[in-house]
Amino acid sequence: MQITVAAETFRLAEAFTISRGSKTEAQVLTVRITEGDSTGRGECVPYARYGETLDSVTTEITALRPPFSRAELQSLLSPGAARNAVDCALWDLEAKRAGKRVWDLAGLPAPRPQITAYTLSLDTPENMQGSASKHSRRPLLKIKLGTADDMARLEAVRRGAPEPRIIVDANEGWSAEVYADLAPHLIRLGVALVEQPLPADEDDMLAEIDRPVPVCADESCHDRAGLFGLKGKYDAVNIKLDKTGGLTEALALKDQAMAEGYRIMVGCMVGSSLAMAPAVLLAQGAMVTDLDGPLLLAEDRPYALKFDKAGVHAPSAALWG
Repeated sequence: MQITVAAETFRLAEAFTISRGSKTEAQVLTVRITEGDSTGRGECVPYARYGETLDSVTTEITALRPPFSRAELQSLLSPGAARNAVDCALWDLEAKRAGKRVWDLAGLPAPRPQITAYTLSLDTPENMQGSASKHSRRPLLKIKLGTADDMARLEAVRRGAPEPRIIVDANEGWSAEVYADLAPHLIRLGVALVEQPLPADEDDMLAEIDRPVPVCADESCHDRAGLFGLKGKYDAVNIKLDKTGGLTEALALKDQAMAEGYRIMVGCMVGSSLAMAPAVLLAQGAMVTDLDGPLLLAEDRPYALKFDKAGVHAPSAALWG
Protein backbone atom coordinates (compact mmCIF):
# COMPACT_ATOMS: atom_id res chain seq x y z
CA MET A 1 0.00 0.00 0.00
CA GLN A 2 1.38 3.39 -1.05
CA ILE A 3 -0.08 6.77 -0.09
CA THR A 4 0.53 10.09 -1.84
CA VAL A 5 -0.97 13.50 -1.11
CA ALA A 6 -0.99 16.52 -3.40
CA ALA A 7 -2.32 20.06 -3.08
CA GLU A 8 -4.61 21.21 -5.91
CA THR A 9 -6.41 24.47 -6.63
CA PHE A 10 -9.75 25.03 -8.38
CA ARG A 11 -10.83 28.51 -9.42
CA LEU A 12 -14.24 29.67 -8.23
CA ALA A 13 -16.77 31.09 -10.67
CA GLU A 14 -17.02 34.17 -8.43
CA ALA A 15 -15.79 35.24 -5.00
CA PHE A 16 -17.35 33.23 -2.17
CA THR A 17 -17.94 35.16 1.06
CA ILE A 18 -19.08 34.13 4.53
CA SER A 19 -18.93 36.04 7.82
CA ARG A 20 -15.30 34.89 8.34
CA GLY A 21 -13.94 36.12 4.97
CA SER A 22 -13.81 35.62 1.21
CA LYS A 23 -12.08 33.25 -1.20
CA THR A 24 -11.66 33.10 -4.99
CA GLU A 25 -10.33 29.55 -5.22
CA ALA A 26 -10.79 26.19 -3.54
CA GLN A 27 -7.56 24.77 -2.14
CA VAL A 28 -7.84 21.04 -1.59
CA LEU A 29 -5.68 18.02 -0.86
CA THR A 30 -6.01 14.90 -3.00
CA VAL A 31 -4.97 11.57 -1.52
CA ARG A 32 -4.19 8.55 -3.67
CA ILE A 33 -3.77 5.09 -2.17
CA THR A 34 -2.39 2.40 -4.45
CA GLU A 35 -2.43 -1.32 -3.79
CA GLY A 36 -1.43 -3.61 -6.63
CA ASP A 37 -2.97 -2.34 -9.85
CA SER A 38 -5.74 -0.34 -8.12
CA THR A 39 -5.72 3.26 -6.89
CA GLY A 40 -8.33 4.91 -4.71
CA ARG A 41 -8.76 8.68 -4.35
CA GLY A 42 -10.15 11.00 -1.73
CA GLU A 43 -10.29 14.77 -1.31
CA CYS A 44 -10.37 17.02 1.72
CA VAL A 45 -10.54 20.76 2.36
CA PRO A 46 -8.45 21.84 5.39
CA TYR A 47 -10.40 24.44 7.34
CA ALA A 48 -8.78 27.21 9.37
CA ARG A 49 -11.78 27.37 11.75
CA TYR A 50 -10.65 23.98 13.04
CA GLY A 51 -6.95 24.84 13.12
CA GLU A 52 -6.18 23.06 9.85
CA THR A 53 -3.87 24.19 7.03
CA LEU A 54 -2.73 22.50 3.84
CA ASP A 55 0.65 21.88 5.47
CA SER A 56 -0.66 20.54 8.78
CA VAL A 57 -3.07 18.13 7.12
CA THR A 58 -0.40 16.98 4.67
CA THR A 59 1.89 16.25 7.62
CA GLU A 60 -0.82 14.16 9.30
CA ILE A 61 -1.32 12.09 6.17
CA THR A 62 2.34 11.57 5.32
CA ALA A 63 3.04 10.45 8.90
CA LEU A 64 0.81 7.41 8.42
CA ARG A 65 2.61 4.09 8.07
CA PRO A 66 0.72 1.67 5.83
CA PRO A 67 -0.68 -0.85 5.53
CA PHE A 68 -3.81 -0.28 7.60
CA SER A 69 -7.52 -0.91 7.18
CA ARG A 70 -10.38 1.58 7.27
CA ALA A 71 -11.27 0.31 10.74
CA GLU A 72 -7.69 0.83 11.94
CA LEU A 73 -7.60 4.32 10.42
CA GLN A 74 -10.34 5.50 12.78
CA SER A 75 -7.91 5.30 15.71
CA LEU A 76 -4.81 6.39 13.77
CA LEU A 77 -6.20 9.86 12.96
CA SER A 78 -8.65 12.14 14.74
CA PRO A 79 -11.84 13.36 13.04
CA GLY A 80 -10.99 16.03 10.49
CA ALA A 81 -9.82 16.70 6.97
CA ALA A 82 -6.81 14.36 6.98
CA ARG A 83 -8.78 11.29 7.99
CA ASN A 84 -11.55 12.21 5.57
CA ALA A 85 -9.32 12.12 2.48
CA VAL A 86 -7.67 8.87 3.53
CA ASP A 87 -10.93 7.19 4.56
CA CYS A 88 -12.65 8.08 1.28
CA ALA A 89 -9.60 6.94 -0.71
CA LEU A 90 -9.77 3.59 1.09
CA TRP A 91 -13.46 3.23 0.25
CA ASP A 92 -12.65 3.96 -3.41
CA LEU A 93 -9.77 1.48 -3.35
CA GLU A 94 -11.95 -1.25 -1.82
CA ALA A 95 -14.59 -0.71 -4.49
CA LYS A 96 -12.07 -0.89 -7.33
CA ARG A 97 -10.40 -4.03 -5.96
CA ALA A 98 -13.78 -5.72 -5.44
CA GLY A 99 -15.22 -4.60 -8.79
CA LYS A 100 -18.28 -3.27 -6.97
CA ARG A 101 -19.79 0.13 -6.24
CA VAL A 102 -19.22 1.64 -2.82
CA TRP A 103 -22.90 1.52 -1.89
CA ASP A 104 -22.89 -2.23 -2.43
CA LEU A 105 -19.90 -2.59 -0.11
CA ALA A 106 -21.66 -0.43 2.49
CA GLY A 107 -24.92 -2.39 2.20
CA LEU A 108 -26.83 0.66 0.99
CA PRO A 109 -29.33 1.07 -1.85
CA ALA A 110 -28.07 2.68 -5.06
CA PRO A 111 -28.16 6.47 -4.50
CA ARG A 112 -30.94 8.48 -6.09
CA PRO A 113 -30.54 12.11 -7.21
CA GLN A 114 -30.91 14.61 -4.38
CA ILE A 115 -32.03 18.23 -4.71
CA THR A 116 -29.17 20.34 -3.40
CA ALA A 117 -29.12 23.83 -1.97
CA TYR A 118 -27.34 26.55 -3.92
CA THR A 119 -25.41 28.98 -1.74
CA LEU A 120 -25.60 32.77 -2.02
CA SER A 121 -22.54 34.53 -0.60
CA LEU A 122 -22.73 37.21 2.07
CA ASP A 123 -22.92 40.60 0.33
CA THR A 124 -24.85 43.84 0.31
CA PRO A 125 -28.64 43.49 0.24
CA GLU A 126 -28.72 44.81 -3.32
CA ASN A 127 -26.15 42.31 -4.58
CA MET A 128 -27.78 39.43 -2.73
CA GLN A 129 -31.14 40.32 -4.25
CA GLY A 130 -29.56 40.26 -7.69
CA SER A 131 -27.93 36.91 -7.00
CA ALA A 132 -31.19 35.50 -5.65
CA SER A 133 -33.04 36.65 -8.77
CA LYS A 134 -30.38 35.05 -10.98
CA HIS A 135 -30.85 31.73 -9.20
CA SER A 136 -34.57 31.98 -8.47
CA ARG A 137 -35.27 28.95 -10.67
CA ARG A 138 -33.49 26.73 -8.15
CA PRO A 139 -35.78 24.98 -5.64
CA LEU A 140 -33.55 25.52 -2.60
CA LEU A 141 -31.30 28.48 -1.77
CA LYS A 142 -28.89 28.75 1.13
CA ILE A 143 -28.10 32.27 2.33
CA LYS A 144 -24.83 33.11 4.03
CA LEU A 145 -25.49 35.62 6.80
CA GLY A 146 -23.89 36.24 10.19
CA THR A 147 -23.98 39.97 10.96
CA ALA A 148 -26.09 42.16 13.23
CA ASP A 149 -27.83 43.81 10.26
CA ASP A 150 -29.00 40.76 8.31
CA MET A 151 -32.68 41.67 8.19
CA ALA A 152 -32.25 43.74 5.04
CA ARG A 153 -30.40 40.86 3.38
CA LEU A 154 -33.18 38.40 4.18
CA GLU A 155 -35.83 40.73 2.81
CA ALA A 156 -33.77 41.37 -0.33
CA VAL A 157 -33.22 37.67 -1.06
CA ARG A 158 -36.91 36.91 -0.71
CA ARG A 159 -37.76 39.76 -3.08
CA GLY A 160 -35.30 38.39 -5.61
CA ALA A 161 -36.48 34.80 -5.23
CA PRO A 162 -40.12 34.59 -4.10
CA GLU A 163 -40.59 30.86 -4.71
CA PRO A 164 -37.60 28.74 -3.57
CA ARG A 165 -37.26 27.20 -0.13
CA ILE A 166 -34.64 29.10 1.85
CA ILE A 167 -32.21 27.97 4.52
CA VAL A 168 -29.94 30.36 6.42
CA ASP A 169 -26.37 29.82 7.59
CA ALA A 170 -25.13 32.36 10.15
CA ASN A 171 -21.69 30.69 10.56
CA GLU A 172 -21.72 31.41 14.32
CA GLY A 173 -22.15 35.12 13.57
CA TRP A 174 -25.24 35.99 15.63
CA SER A 175 -25.82 36.60 19.31
CA ALA A 176 -28.82 35.18 21.14
CA GLU A 177 -30.39 38.65 21.02
CA VAL A 178 -29.94 38.96 17.26
CA TYR A 179 -31.39 35.49 16.70
CA ALA A 180 -34.39 36.24 18.93
CA ASP A 181 -35.07 39.48 17.03
CA LEU A 182 -34.84 37.75 13.65
CA ALA A 183 -36.81 34.61 14.53
CA PRO A 184 -40.33 35.97 13.79
CA HIS A 185 -39.12 37.31 10.46
CA LEU A 186 -37.57 33.96 9.55
CA ILE A 187 -41.05 32.47 9.82
CA ARG A 188 -42.62 35.31 7.83
CA LEU A 189 -40.07 34.96 5.03
CA GLY A 190 -40.47 31.20 4.80
CA VAL A 191 -37.06 30.14 6.09
CA ALA A 192 -37.03 26.36 6.54
CA LEU A 193 -33.85 25.93 8.62
CA VAL A 194 -31.26 28.02 10.47
CA GLU A 195 -27.72 26.67 10.57
CA GLN A 196 -25.41 27.42 13.53
CA PRO A 197 -26.77 30.82 14.58
CA LEU A 198 -24.55 31.16 17.68
CA PRO A 199 -20.87 30.43 18.31
CA ALA A 200 -20.29 26.77 19.16
CA ASP A 201 -18.98 27.62 22.63
CA GLU A 202 -21.84 30.02 23.36
CA ASP A 203 -24.84 28.02 22.18
CA ASP A 204 -26.38 27.03 25.53
CA MET A 205 -28.86 29.88 25.12
CA LEU A 206 -30.54 27.92 22.33
CA ALA A 207 -32.02 25.68 25.01
CA GLU A 208 -33.59 28.67 26.74
CA ILE A 209 -35.16 30.59 23.85
CA ASP A 210 -37.89 29.73 21.37
CA ARG A 211 -36.80 28.03 18.15
CA PRO A 212 -39.75 28.62 15.81
CA VAL A 213 -37.58 27.53 12.87
CA PRO A 214 -35.54 24.31 13.18
CA VAL A 215 -31.94 25.01 14.21
CA CYS A 216 -29.12 22.89 12.81
CA ALA A 217 -25.75 22.24 14.47
CA ASP A 218 -22.71 22.63 12.24
CA GLU A 219 -19.62 23.83 14.11
CA SER A 220 -21.19 22.43 17.30
CA CYS A 221 -21.11 18.82 16.09
CA HIS A 222 -18.29 17.00 14.28
CA ASP A 223 -18.81 13.30 15.02
CA ARG A 224 -20.84 10.99 17.27
CA ALA A 225 -19.04 12.26 20.38
CA GLY A 226 -20.52 15.71 19.72
CA LEU A 227 -24.13 14.57 19.87
CA PHE A 228 -24.11 14.48 23.66
CA GLY A 229 -23.90 18.27 23.95
CA LEU A 230 -26.74 19.06 21.55
CA LYS A 231 -29.76 17.96 23.59
CA GLY A 232 -32.42 20.64 23.86
CA LYS A 233 -30.43 23.10 21.72
CA TYR A 234 -30.63 21.77 18.17
CA ASP A 235 -33.21 20.09 15.98
CA ALA A 236 -30.90 18.91 13.19
CA VAL A 237 -27.25 18.05 12.56
CA ASN A 238 -25.17 19.11 9.57
CA ILE A 239 -22.89 16.18 8.70
CA LYS A 240 -19.78 17.06 6.70
CA LEU A 241 -17.11 14.55 5.74
CA ASP A 242 -14.30 16.97 6.56
CA LYS A 243 -15.66 17.21 10.12
CA THR A 244 -16.41 13.54 10.75
CA GLY A 245 -13.15 12.39 9.23
CA GLY A 246 -14.63 10.46 6.34
CA LEU A 247 -17.59 8.43 5.16
CA THR A 248 -17.11 5.67 7.74
CA GLU A 249 -17.80 7.90 10.75
CA ALA A 250 -20.33 10.00 8.81
CA LEU A 251 -22.57 6.98 8.18
CA ALA A 252 -22.35 6.03 11.86
CA LEU A 253 -23.11 9.61 12.95
CA LYS A 254 -26.13 9.74 10.65
CA ASP A 255 -27.55 6.52 12.09
CA GLN A 256 -27.05 7.62 15.70
CA ALA A 257 -28.36 11.14 15.13
CA MET A 258 -31.51 9.82 13.51
CA ALA A 259 -31.99 7.32 16.33
CA GLU A 260 -31.80 10.21 18.80
CA GLY A 261 -34.44 12.17 16.89
CA TYR A 262 -32.33 14.70 14.97
CA ARG A 263 -33.06 15.60 11.39
CA ILE A 264 -30.16 15.38 8.98
CA MET A 265 -28.47 17.96 6.79
CA VAL A 266 -25.54 16.84 4.63
CA GLY A 267 -23.16 19.69 3.85
CA CYS A 268 -19.75 20.34 2.36
CA MET A 269 -16.77 22.63 2.20
CA VAL A 270 -16.04 24.32 -1.13
CA GLY A 271 -14.33 21.53 -3.08
CA SER A 272 -14.50 19.55 -6.28
CA SER A 273 -16.78 16.71 -7.35
CA LEU A 274 -14.37 14.23 -5.79
CA ALA A 275 -15.06 15.69 -2.35
CA MET A 276 -18.84 15.64 -2.88
CA ALA A 277 -19.07 12.12 -4.35
CA PRO A 278 -19.04 10.14 -1.07
CA ALA A 279 -21.49 12.61 0.49
CA VAL A 280 -24.12 11.76 -2.15
CA LEU A 281 -24.44 8.36 -0.45
CA LEU A 282 -24.81 10.07 2.91
CA ALA A 283 -27.46 12.49 1.64
CA GLN A 284 -30.04 9.81 0.89
CA GLY A 285 -33.13 10.60 2.98
CA ALA A 286 -31.67 13.78 4.49
CA MET A 287 -33.88 16.75 5.33
CA VAL A 288 -31.47 19.06 3.49
CA THR A 289 -28.71 18.29 0.99
CA ASP A 290 -26.11 21.02 0.55
CA LEU A 291 -23.54 19.63 -1.90
CA ASP A 292 -23.18 22.57 -4.25
CA GLY A 293 -19.38 22.85 -4.11
CA PRO A 294 -18.89 21.94 -7.79
CA LEU A 295 -21.57 24.44 -8.84
CA LEU A 296 -19.47 27.23 -7.34
CA LEU A 297 -16.35 26.30 -9.33
CA ALA A 298 -15.13 27.70 -12.63
CA GLU A 299 -13.41 24.36 -13.23
CA ASP A 300 -13.90 20.82 -11.91
CA ARG A 301 -12.35 17.38 -12.21
CA PRO A 302 -12.84 15.00 -15.14
CA TYR A 303 -15.96 12.83 -14.80
CA ALA A 304 -17.55 15.51 -12.59
CA LEU A 305 -20.80 14.90 -10.78
CA LYS A 306 -23.96 15.42 -12.79
CA PHE A 307 -26.34 18.15 -11.60
CA ASP A 308 -29.75 18.63 -13.23
CA LYS A 309 -33.38 19.32 -12.29
CA ALA A 310 -33.51 16.03 -10.40
CA GLY A 311 -30.57 17.09 -8.25
CA VAL A 312 -27.06 15.82 -7.78
CA HIS A 313 -26.57 12.28 -9.11
CA ALA A 314 -24.43 9.43 -7.80
CA PRO A 315 -20.81 9.54 -8.99
CA SER A 316 -19.61 7.50 -11.93
CA ALA A 317 -17.06 4.81 -11.12
CA ALA A 318 -14.52 6.84 -13.10
CA LEU A 319 -14.79 9.64 -10.51
CA TRP A 320 -15.09 7.70 -7.25
CA GLY A 321 -16.48 4.56 -5.72
